Amino acid sequence: MKIRRKQREKRTHAVQWLLLLTTAALCFVAFWGVRGMLNVMNQWTEDLPSIEDTDFTSHAQESVMFADDGQTVLAEFQLEKRDPIELSQISPYVLKGTVDTEDVRFYEHDGVDFPGIARALVNNLRGGKLEGASTITQQLVRNTVLTQEAHEISFERKIREAELAVNLEKRFSKDEILLMYLNTINYGDGCYGIEAAARNYFQTSAADLTLTQAATLIGIPQSPTYLNPKEHPEACLERRNVVLDRMLSAGDITRDEYEAATSAELGLSLAPDAPADGIYAYHYFTSYVRDLLLSENNPYGCSYADLFKGGLTVYTSINPSLQDKAEAACSAQRERMDADLEASLVAIEAQTGQVKAMVGGSDYDTSKVNLATGTGGSGRQAGSTFKAFTLAAAIEQGVSPQTLVDCTSPMTHVIDGQSHEFENFDGYNYGIRSIQSATAISSNTGYLRLSEAIGQSSTTEMAARLGVASPMATVYSTTLGAADVTPLDMAAAYATLASGGIKRAPVVVTKILDRNGQVIYEAPDTSERVLDERVTAATTKVLRTVFETGEGTANNARLYSGQPVAGKTGTSSDFADHWLVGYTPALSVSTWIGNPAGAIATDRGITCNALWKDFMDRATEGQAVEHFVSIQDPAYNNPYNTAQKNKLESQLNKDEDDKDDRRDLRSAPSAVGRTLSEAASILEGYPAGYLEEYSDTVPAGIVISQSVRDGQVVIIVSLGPKP
Repeated sequence: MKIRRKQREKRTHAVQWLLLLTTAALCFVAFWGVRGMLNVMNQWTEDLPSIEDTDFTSHAQESVMFADDGQTVLAEFQLEKRDPIELSQISPYVLKGTVDTEDVRFYEHDGVDFPGIARALVNNLRGGKLEGASTITQQLVRNTVLTQEAHEISFERKIREAELAVNLEKRFSKDEILLMYLNTINYGDGCYGIEAAARNYFQTSAADLTLTQAATLIGIPQSPTYLNPKEHPEACLERRNVVLDRMLSAGDITRDEYEAATSAELGLSLAPDAPADGIYAYHYFTSYVRDLLLSENNPYGCSYADLFKGGLTVYTSINPSLQDKAEAACSAQRERMDADLEASLVAIEAQTGQVKAMVGGSDYDTSKVNLATGTGGSGRQAGSTFKAFTLAAAIEQGVSPQTLVDCTSPMTHVIDGQSHEFENFDGYNYGIRSIQSATAISSNTGYLRLSEAIGQSSTTEMAARLGVASPMATVYSTTLGAADVTPLDMAAAYATLASGGIKRAPVVVTKILDRNGQVIYEAPDTSERVLDERVTAATTKVLRTVFETGEGTANNARLYSGQPVAGKTGTSSDFADHWLVGYTPALSVSTWIGNPAGAIATDRGITCNALWKDFMDRATEGQAVEHFVSIQDPAYNNPYNTAQKNKLESQLNKDEDDKDDRRDLRSAPSAVGRTLSEAASILEGYPAGYLEEYSDTVPAGIVISQSVRDGQVVIIVSLGPKP
C-alpha cells in the first residue's frame, strides 16, 4: 500500500511541475511577443511626419487674382474652398456642438480616448449602431498629415494616428487643436473649414451661424458626400437633429432651443456656383494671364502647384473702368456690323507698359481664340499701320517728312522675276506728295517707294525695336503690313512712340504675394530707350495729320475732348482686316475688326475709326488735355531729300491741275462734331449725304463720322441713345 501512495505523490508533483513549466513558457512567449509587437510598433512610428508648426493645416488655400484696384476679383484658382479664421470668429454653437458630437471627452483625454474606445467596442459587440472612437485630435491628424493613409484600414495606421495625436496634444493647446480641426475638416461640396462651409451653404460667416445652421454643418463631416445638404437634404436633416440631441444631452442648449431647432427646416441659402475655370470677370484677359502663370519657365516664380495650392494673391494691370468702356465700345461696334464680324481692342498705359484694357472677342465660351493676343489662333495682317514703322525708320535715317514721294497709282515692281502691280486704296492716283501727306492719305505706292529707298528691312527692324513681338519676315510689301501681328503687339509698339521712344514690355501681372503676404514677384522696370526723342516727336507730328487734316484717313476719329492724338489706320488684302492704332501721351490703343476665321474679305467701307473714337472718347472724358512733347526736329541730312526734290518737283507742279475728283472728296473739310446744319455749310459745294444711327456717347443731331462712299461725302448723324 505504501508503494502505491508514493506513486500517486510522484504523479501529483509531476502535474504541478507541468503547470509551472507551461506557465513559464507562456510568460516567455508573451514577453517576447509583447516585445516583438513593441518593436514592430516602434518601426511603424519611426517616420511620422512633422507637426512642429501649423503649416500642415494650411495646404490647398485658394489663389485669388485681382484687377489693378486690388478689389475686383477676376478669378479664384483652388482645389478646395478654404478660408481659415480665428477661434473668436466662430459661433459658440459650432465650438460646443462639435465637441458634443465628435468627441465629448475632448477636454479630458490626451489625444486618444481609451474609455471611449472601450465604450464603442462594447456597443458594437452588442449589435448597436456602429460607433467610431476617433477623437477630434485623431481626426485632425488623419485629415492633414496622414491624408495618404486616411483610407487604409489597418492596425498600423491606427497606431501611427494615435502616436501623432498624443504628440499633437503635447505640442498644442486644446483650443488650438479645435481651431485647426474646424479650419481643415471636410464639410462637403468642396468646402474645407467651417468658414467656407458657412459661406457656401448659408452665405453667412461662421461667427453668425444660428443654432440650426451650426448643427447642420457640424453633422456633415461624418460623411461629407452622403450628408451634403445640397444633394441629400433628408439625410442631412436627420443628422442635424442627432447633433442637436447631443448638444441637449451635454447641457449646451435648452429644451426650448432644442425643440425650436429640430422643428425647423434646413433653410439653406446656397452661394452661386463658382465657374468651372475659376474665372469671374474679363475672360479673355484673365485666361491670358492664367496661361502665362502656368507656362513653363515663366518669370513669375510660380507653377501650376503654386497657383492651385499656394494661396497666392495675384495683382494684374487691368483697369475695370477702362475695361468696361472697351467692352461697351466693342459691343456697340458689333451692332453696326454683320454677325460674322468681330472687334478687338487693347489699351496700354504708355508710361508703365501696363495693359489696362483687353477685348479678345465677344463670347469666350464659344470661342477660346483671343483675338487680342493671338492665343488659340494667330495674328492678323497689320495693313498700313506698319507705315508708322517705315516713317520712323526714314526719319531716323535723316529723311524729312516734307520730302516728296511718288504716290501715283498703279505701280509695278518685279519680284523674283515676276512683275507685280500695286495700287492705292480704291485705285486713287495721288500724284506727287510729301511723305507727311502720303502718310495722312495712306498712299501704298508712295510708301512702297519710300521703303525701297531706305531698305525694307528697316521697317521690320523698327517694328521689332518698338515692341512688335510676333515673328516677322522682310518682304517687298513689308511696309503695307504683310506680317501677322496682334492688337497687343501694335498697342505695345505704338506705346513706345507715345512715351517718347522708351520701350516697355507689356505688363499684365504687377505683383504676386504668397500665403504669408510676402512679395514673390513684382513687375520689373523694363524701360529702355530704343528711339531718339527727336525722332519720336517728329514721327508723332506726322501721325497726328492722320487725324487732324481733312484728307487724313482718321479725320473722323478726332476726340470730343480736344485731346491731341496720333496714329495710323490700316487695311489688309481683300479688306480682311481693319485697324486703327492711335495714342495720346498717356494711352496707346489698338483696335481691329474682321472675321475671326481669318483672311475673309469684308465690306471695303468698314473702318475701325468709330470703334477707336468711341472708346477713347469714353476713356478721356473729363480728363485734362495732355499735349505731346514739342522739341526740335532731328537733322534731315539724307541725300534722298534733295534727290527727290530734283526728281519730282517739276512733276508736282505739272500735276496740280489734274487732280483726281475722288481725291478732292477725301480732302473735304471735316464736319465731325458739328450739328447737321453746320455740316451742310461746311460741305457746301461737295456732293454729300447723311445717314443716322443711335449712339450712347454722341448727342443727338451731332455728326459722328465722315467718309467718302460711292462718289460722295457721307456723314453719320447721331440719333442719341437707343430708346
